[in-house]
Amino acid sequence: MNYRYIREAAYEANMQLPKLGLVLFTFGNVSEADRDKGVFAIKPSGVPYEQLSPEKMVIVDFDGNKVEGSLNPSSDTLTHAVLYKHWEEIGGIVHTHSTYATAWAQSQRDIPIFGTTHADYNTVDIPCAPPMSDEMIQGNYEYETGFQIINCFKERGLDYKEVEMILVGNHAPFTWGKNATKAVHNSAVLEQIAKMAFLTEQINPNAPRLKDALIKKHYERKHGPDSYYGQPDYH
Repeated sequence: MNYRYIREAAYEANMQLPKLGLVLFTFGNVSEADRDKGVFAIKPSGVPYEQLSPEKMVIVDFDGNKVEGSLNPSSDTLTHAVLYKHWEEIGGIVHTHSTYATAWAQSQRDIPIFGTTHADYNTVDIPCAPPMSDEMIQGNYEYETGFQIINCFKERGLDYKEVEMILVGNHAPFTWGKNATKAVHNSAVLEQIAKMAFLTEQINPNAPRLKDALIKKHYERKHGPDSYYGQPDYH
């Protein structure tokens, strides 16, 4: 089987979505890229998870052209392709319609940084990209969704290597990472943060943002130059 590694990696990552409660029916997809070959493997469109296999993953290049596979790739393929082409250090992408993250996206709101769980992963509110313009909607919708994400990061001065998640206004979340496994991890974290932020506002509508000293402490203990969370040789 050609492209065996990325086919298997994409398959295993896709199978994590229902296990983690991040998808219903076929509401989601994961891809894994091979940067050296300039391609990625992605879930086929509309195929139930229980019917997937590594062989059914579709190989696509960074312009969105199908390279190998008997099935049609995910309808979100062009969004993945745009992100891989413009953000050269990501190796995996996830798109879901997970309940809480999607609810925030539908509300067109950033997820405020209320607590240390959020700060373990981000030092900023999780961004919600503005709803797509009518002109973009009338164009190539999935292709334009990639630029909707990229443009939001440019406008806010965010680095995709530091903030690995976004809400697309009125749509749903996307996450990414060094590979598909990390992107799925980020998708699960985003859903949990979204749920906790929702509950926080239910308990206290005036809940304050986490103070800067705690944001810095929690982020840097995992990601800073003197990070000390976890084990140095444990992967």
